[in-house]
Amino acid sequence: MEKPLTIALPKGRLFDQVKEHFHSKGIDFEFEKRKLVAYDNKGLLKIFLVKNSDLPAYVAHGIAGLGICGEDVVYETGYSFYNVLPFTFGGTRLCMAAHKDHKEMKESHLTIATSFTDYTRDYFHKQGIPVKIIKLNGSVELAPVLGLAPYIVDLVETGSTLKANNLEVIRTLTDIKVNMIANRAYYKFHYEAINKLADILRED
Repeated sequence: MEKPLTIALPKGRLFDQVKEHFHSKGIDFEFEKRKLVAYDNKGLLKIFLVKNSDLPAYVAHGIAGLGICGEDVVYETGYSFYNVLPFTFGGTRLCMAAHKDHKEMKESHLTIATSFTDYTRDYFHKQGIPVKIIKLNGSVELAPVLGLAPYIVDLVETGSTLKANNLEVIRTLTDIKVNMIANRAYYKFHYEAINKLADILRED
């Protein structure tokens, strides 16, 4: 019997959606209390549960051959992967937001608080707009409220967190999709098994 494929899944919001999709395709798994490694009911996968921002590193270094994460996370790491399969679930938007009373954006130089530093810098530089980036790892929406920066760039799903802090979206930078990614060398050696898995997980 072939060894199971190794795959990293992200803790947090996306995990429940991934697990539900796997279940709909007949692949079930459970992580025992405090354990971060599990196997599925079909013997196809050895599954690692990792922090979302760390997932690309585990795949890039071959600890997990496969991973499921958003394009935003991959972009920030700078790693290059083989995109095996796109999903429609888990998608979100990367948006620029400001206080509802902000004046129309006409500044020649922007100060932006974000955890997506690389994408934000690249996006505005391509438009010829200089930016000062303040890196935050959480609660980015507090930056305009407390006066740290007039603008933020963050993931937006429902917009309820922005609304609760009297902020509004003023620009969508990009739509973020979720993909199953593969370490390029791992895919080269296991492409048949990976393609079979992709056929199982492909959305109807």
